[in-house]
Amino acid sequence: MGLVRTILDRDQVYPEPTLPRELRELYDGDLHFRKPPPDKPFVIANFVSTLDGVVSYKIKGEASGSTISGANPADRFIMGLLRASADAVMVGAQTVRDVSPKDLWIPEYTYPEAKHFYTEYRVNVLQKPEYPLMVIVSGSGRLELERAIFQTPGLRMVVITTSDGKDYLANAGATKLNSVQVHALDASGGSIAPAEILELLYSQFEVRILLHEGGPTLLAQFLAAEAVDELFLTLSPQIAGRKADTTRPALVEGVEFAPDCAPWFQLLTVKQQDQYLYLRYQRTTPQLR
Repeated sequence: MGLVRTILDRDQVYPEPTLPRELRELYDGDLHFRKPPPDKPFVIANFVSTLDGVVSYKIKGEASGSTISGANPADRFIMGLLRASADAVMVGAQTVRDVSPKDLWIPEYTYPEAKHFYTEYRVNVLQKPEYPLMVIVSGSGRLELERAIFQTPGLRMVVITTSDGKDYLANAGATKLNSVQVHALDASGGSIAPAEILELLYSQFEVRILLHEGGPTLLAQFLAAEAVDELFLTLSPQIAGRKADTTRPALVEGVEFAPDCAPWFQLLTVKQQDQYLYLRYQRTTPQLR
């Protein structure tokens, strides 16, 4: 029996399925992505949000997306499925700080029951390494190197930072970690341009499908650069609320769009489990807008 039920599916029909049978049954359908562009990765974003648009409570110990989703099993399964599909998983430094030090950005960490299915799909069907490349974007480089993501054998990691951040990480001992590479890129206005991040991942790490898992500020920068091709959004049936003097981030933070340049997306699929909705959007072209 599937974890979710498909309500709407406008995805292109392919002659042969991509997902193994067990994953197709759990997902109630197949999963395809458009061919990546010739010079940069195809970027998929995956988030969970409350009904009123909150993606984090910003409370110590309760700041991760699992608080928003209520650790919903279907949300966690889809997260694992997208990780299994991607060449690399990218997050910002604050997203790393918001989760447990034991968290790993690998497919089976979110949904262990499908570990064998994820591995079969990733290694045998997609012919990718066992785990996706982990990418952390941190301008300051101030990361806790004791976390499991830096200490787990077999996990490949690249930290994209500034020259100052690279110096900080070197002093903290990052160069002694065999699985970690640190790359410094120029920062304009305190942030690293998404185009430079994508060029580095494409040319030096052969990333063709990049999964963007946040946070809201990093997503905003990629949206502003028109660098998000698809958005997977789990809609959780709760309302978080906001007060004037509190900060509970929405899906996009730090960027405002004018009506004539706001990103638009086309709905591809809708899936449902109990009171949850799982939405998949594709960025539209100017002609479709």
